[in-house]
Amino acid sequence: MSTTTSETSEPDGSNAPSAPGRPGPEPVPRAPVIRNESTVEIPVHLLFRDDTGPTALTLPPGASVISRRKGTGEQPRVAAGGAAARPGAGVPVSARGRSPRPAAPCDPGLAERPGPALPGWCGVAAGAGALAAGAALVWWTGAVPPPAAVLLGLPLRPYDGIALGTWAVLAALVTVVLFAFGGLARGRVGHAWVLSLFGDYRGTVRRSGLVWVSPLLLRRRVDVRLRHWRSEPMEAVDANGVALRVVVLVVWRIKDTARAVLAVEDHVRYLREQVEAAMARVLSQLPADAFHDSAPTLRDAEAVGGALTGMLAAEAAPVGIDVFSVQPTRIEYAPEVAAAMRRRRVAALDAQHRDSVLSSVVDAVDDTVTRLTSRGLVELDDYERKALVKDLTVAFYTGRGEGL
Repeated sequence: MSTTTSETSEPDGSNAPSAPGRPGPEPVPRAPVIRNESTVEIPVHLLFRDDTGPTALTLPPGASVISRRKGTGEQPRVAAGGAAARPGAGVPVSARGRSPRPAAPCDPGLAERPGPALPGWCGVAAGAGALAAGAALVWWTGAVPPPAAVLLGLPLRPYDGIALGTWAVLAALVTVVLFAFGGLARGRVGHAWVLSLFGDYRGTVRRSGLVWVSPLLLRRRVDVRLRHWRSEPMEAVDANGVALRVVVLVVWRIKDTARAVLAVEDHVRYLREQVEAAMARVLSQLPADAFHDSAPTLRDAEAVGGALTGMLAAEAAPVGIDVFSVQPTRIEYAPEVAAAMRRRRVAALDAQHRDSVLSSVVDAVDDTVTRLTSRGLVELDDYERKALVKDLTVAFYTGRGEGL
């Protein structure tokens, strides 16, 4: 007895045959239940991208993301066909499941601008001129003692007292001398002064050498050189929740001195805390090691460093800090789990080695049996073939084991 399956169906879904002699409805082709699937592999460094610009990875039209099965070496795939109506199509992979985080707000009117400063020789000339004018006025009034006048080679002048107007002029000259010499400062290469007056930002001076800045302005020296910071071992967890100890090297520089000094309480502390936050976000996306497959891991230092650099640069830009590089110098397991993970790594390497040896032995046995039978050297039945395969497998596997 045989069974057949109708290839047509009526519009109402029934498969009843039409009566003889009566024209039945036109057959409707049955839609296939299983469709083919096309995949596109996503490089690991693109899994960390947060930007949505033209360089961000987007899905092709009519495609959706299929996540990797846990515990396998399968790469994340993009499936096409019948998925165009799914939500999230055409969205960057890094943006799935979360909305983009806006950068920290900052006062838009607070930006670095040149501060009021003059070359140092202007202050020296003004102070020396005021000092000379004051000395000449004192001599003119006769207030110079005769021994001092004789020592300096000045003619003697009669002293008739100092008038009130003369005192006012002397006070003005002394004030000029104090302002002229009190405003002199030495500017160093790689440093700048942030100037403020009664809490109001007045500008930034980046000159080097001898400069003159008003003594009424409050000066704050800022280091604008290229700087690097090597962190202490910081605690983190990977995608599997395994405890890690991570050390990173950050290369940065202050770009906007006004924001770095006035927009945040302590820009160095702010940067260090942002490093910890970015590290926690990035390291939690991938496992530290993939023991039984070739899936992306945190051992890809270039991809992890690029993700950390982009994330930290976006967080530090509002406070006037340029971040050039954030590179992990050491990613290791925490002491409480290091021994267990080391044993797991050794077991995985041993299993991988045994699998490769067994694959090579099976290939060698298959090649040997095929050559013997194809060339007519031996004629084997099923029992003899199984016995020969068994003997060859034991011999080859024992030889490979002793050779290692």
